[in-house]
Amino acid sequence: MKNILLCCDLDRTVLPNGHQPESPGARELFADLVHGGDILLAYVSGRDKTLLLEAIDKYNIPVPDYAIGDVGTTMYRIEDGHWSEMDSWAKHIAEDWHNIAPSEIHSYLADFNALRLQEDSKQGKHKLSYYVPVDIDTAALLGTIKSRLDEHAIHANLIWSIDEIKNVGLLDILPARANKLHAIEFLISQTGSSKSHTVFAGDSGNDLPVIVSDVPSVLVKNASADVQDEAWHTIEKNGNKNFIYIAQGDFHGLNGNYSAGIIEGLIHYHPQLEKLLSQVKPD
Repeated sequence: MKNILLCCDLDRTVLPNGHQPESPGARELFADLVHGGDILLAYVSGRDKTLLLEAIDKYNIPVPDYAIGDVGTTMYRIEDGHWSEMDSWAKHIAEDWHNIAPSEIHSYLADFNALRLQEDSKQGKHKLSYYVPVDIDTAALLGTIKSRLDEHAIHANLIWSIDEIKNVGLLDILPARANKLHAIEFLISQTGSSKSHTVFAGDSGNDLPVIVSDVPSVLVKNASADVQDEAWHTIEKNGNKNFIYIAQGDFHGLNGNYSAGIIEGLIHYHPQLEKLLSQVKPD
């Protein structure tokens, strides 16, 4: 069995699709480390399977051993290029919705005029997605939706974000257990690993539940100052200071952004891997 479970957010963590520069050669070095470092790799992303495959091909990143997709509602095992959805995870999270379909949950919210269903391609077996006006009182809306779902004993995880390009709010309604932290903990149990031999890497607010937990975690350097500040503020209260590392850059010539930050953080927790690093060109 491989010794280290490396769980990585994808966009702006492994993938250099943010505004900050990528270290030349960092993705190649990341791939070398994964292939040579006795590592079980899992991607943790909001992308569906099709978009996960597109990202792997476009950015030439390693094919993972596992993938958690669709904002935590699907989990795949990948062997010899074959992706098999893990029914055990689907059954596990379905209990939060009492095994009813998203269409029935939508019927509970039919009178919410601010909610507009996203396209069918963006819905899922355990995912109900809406467009919402960006200027709405988000806290009030989410509170009212939660109260309505509570009336029907629906245990839900409400994920709010903004599509800045289209200037529209995005709301995903998921089973309560369909979140990154619980999915990673489930994967740890399924793979026979342990938290002490797991590392998570992320960059954004939706990664914070893992970042501030007792799962050893890395914030890549390109994470915003607000995310870093919120992480430290939470950790100062919960005492998990030993389980967070914020990439600083200037490590083997790498700048700490994206996969460079993953490498830096992974070696912080597992210094024995440093011997696998090859020479890379500094910025």
